[in-house]
Amino acid sequence: MTRPVPVSRRRALALLPAAALAPLAADAASPPPEVAAELPGARLQGSGRLRFLGLSVYDARLWAPSEGTLAPATWPRSPLALELVYQRSLDGDAIAERSLDEMRRQAEIPSDRGTAWLDAMRRAFPDVRQGDRLTGVKRPGRSARFFANGRLTAEVEDADFARLFFGIWLSEKTSQPALRDALLGAQRPGTGA
Repeated sequence: MTRPVPVSRRRALALLPAAALAPLAADAASPPPEVAAELPGARLQGSGRLRFLGLSVYDARLWAPSEGTLAPATWPRSPLALELVYQRSLDGDAIAERSLDEMRRQAEIPSDRGTAWLDAMRRAFPDVRQGDRLTGVKRPGRSARFFANGRLTAEVEDADFARLFFGIWLSEKTSQPALRDALLGAQRPGTGA
């Protein structure tokens, strides 16, 4: 007969899905300045934390237009902003490469287009340290704009890029469905949440 292995409370919390954790900071209701400027009247749609192997990577907040709610089926047609506050240091090139890998989960991307998008993301994403904030603003049918700690770093004028980039978090093909649910405020079947 095997005996259960004791797990500390801290380790148990690290194993919970992001949606099961307490809401993020109390200032979550106020959008950062770049979001307020790009998406006037923005309101918080949802938030969550990305963990990898039990380590916190970043806290994410999804900002929606003041009118309506971003729904799982309609987010691709809506303006929105996604704010990531990093909990650890990461290389900007690694963020760009992982982003392209995640975009490829959703659709086939021709090699030349993927190379151009990777170059654009390398310009957009600097190296980050704990507490740094990267924000992306989706302009439907037009572009995606990127900010690092409130400073504009790049704009990618390609509607397909914008849809696939924000799909990293919001698409049904995301690698992080619990985080998607927390951001969109969606209830997954059978969760009772």
